[in-house]
Amino acid sequence: MSSLVSHSELKFLFDENVDKRLERFLKKNGVDVTSKPKGLSDRELAEFSISEKMVLVTNDDDFIDSEQFFREIIFSVIWLRIPQDKINSLLKTFTMLLERKSEVKDFKGNLIILKEEDFEVSPLP
Repeated sequence: MSSLVSHSELKFLFDENVDKRLERFLKKNGVDVTSKPKGLSDRELAEFSISEKMVLVTNDDDFIDSEQFFREIIFSVIWLRIPQDKINSLLKTFTMLLERKSEVKDFKGNLIILKEEDFEVSPLP
């Protein structure tokens, strides 16, 4: 299978609460994915995201709190709103996202809410 992301600059940082099957699927398809060790604070993840220009992928709604995480604090967030037990839906919708958005500029400074069969993109405050 060909790479889902044609531009190697696009990198994803997985929060500890993201299903490992998504990580394995993306890596198998040529996507740059990093997982940080359990126990890092939300602030540490955000700082790593901005310093390394990585899109944070999470199930945690803390990262959509505009008072804590805004574009100067975090690079970008994909908030997964698909239940963990619906892995096929998660893989399908994440693939659709990467087919439509594959450049760093498509993600930088944005909050992307991934839902079953769809996603929404809005700027971080």
